[in-house]
Amino acid sequence: MTRTPLLAFAFFAFLTGCAHRLPDYENPIPRAQFQKLRTTAYTDSESGHRRYGKSNALDTQLQSAEMHSAAADWARWPAGTVFRIQATQELYIVDDYGWALAGTNTIDLYKPTPAAMREWGVRRVTIEILQWGDPHASHKILYPRRKYAHVRRMLHEIEKFY
Repeated sequence: MTRTPLLAFAFFAFLTGCAHRLPDYENPIPRAQFQKLRTTAYTDSESGHRRYGKSNALDTQLQSAEMHSAAADWARWPAGTVFRIQATQELYIVDDYGWALAGTNTIDLYKPTPAAMREWGVRRVTIEILQWGDPHASHKILYPRRKYAHVRRMLHEIEKFY
């Protein structure tokens, strides 16, 4: 009888431990004007983003008009990086990041609704970098947040690369 609650607790501990584990590290793709990469989508109403509302990591509003917000590993695509998705011609600016992106070659595209997020799903696309963001400015924003493992991962890579 006491075995079932113990197993349930162990399973819960396993799940919560996995929720905070960083994704496997991927070697960075070459820094180039055109890059083929994996994209996912997120929205501000997802459980992991609700506490931030429509705010991004720069403490401005997530965008979904002419310019769209994107989240990425700031060591690979520094804050302020502007890119165009070749297939859709949509313009994005990297103004957010997330723990599941640190150390990966994935960019998460902001979508204003859950339906738009689901419609995008996961896609492999070619992007054209129109303007690279500033890694030093990204470092300055991230450094005070270094208590988080995903931020430390990005900081380490920025410091190593630059």
